[in-house]
Amino acid sequence: MTRRTEWPVGATDHGVGPGPEFATGHTAESEGAYEPEAGHGTSSGAGFGEGAGRRARSRSRSSGSPSSSRAEKGEPRDPVEQARNICLRLLTGTPRTRKQLADALRKREIPDEAAEEVLSRFEDVGLIDDAAFADAWVESRHHGRGLARRALVRELRTKGVDSAVIDEAVGQLDSEQEEMTARELVVRKLRSTRGLDRDKRLRRLAGMLARKGYGEGMALRVVRQALEEEGEDTEGLDEPF
Repeated sequence: MTRRTEWPVGATDHGVGPGPEFATGHTAESEGAYEPEAGHGTSSGAGFGEGAGRRARSRSRSSGSPSSSRAEKGEPRDPVEQARNICLRLLTGTPRTRKQLADALRKREIPDEAAEEVLSRFEDVGLIDDAAFADAWVESRHHGRGLARRALVRELRTKGVDSAVIDEAVGQLDSEQEEMTARELVVRKLRSTRGLDRDKRLRRLAGMLARKGYGEGMALRVVRQALEEEGEDTEGLDEPF
């Protein structure tokens, strides 16, 4: 019989990391037993204070919660609960793909069945959404870092996003937008290359675009136009670099 896992309301309703319902409970052991402060009783009551402290400590050790006792004995926790807590911690403040979370669970030796149950449930409630992740990644990395479609595809593949999802996400960028971004990158870098000879400037600027995933033809065209606007002679720069 498959055991039904209870999922916290916070995870399903808000789509965010763990809320107050995941806070660790306080036990007598974690808080410490009450002991009267020295010097506050009479001489006849001093022995009572010490005895009460010993009795309180003894009760705390003997009446610990079952979960604390199991933890002390090193008994394993429920793997589904363990997988859920790991995923919630990893998702707090940082979206992740299903593959990234699956890899993390595998690294922590969570059984495959428990990992699959948690990951599927998180997808059902929207805590894992590879399509939304890919869309946000393209938006952030293109406008923030100037990466071209080719570089974005490479990055999303390493994160385990499905090819069809990647194609749809990078489809947000058309050739015109990509070339406009390439021009902005060159303009920002152009000043630092002044004083170098033309061919060295070309290699440095085109190399910068290549590292960001821009194709050779587009890179050469954009760099040549930028150099021409500065009055640089670009004759002979039609050859591939």
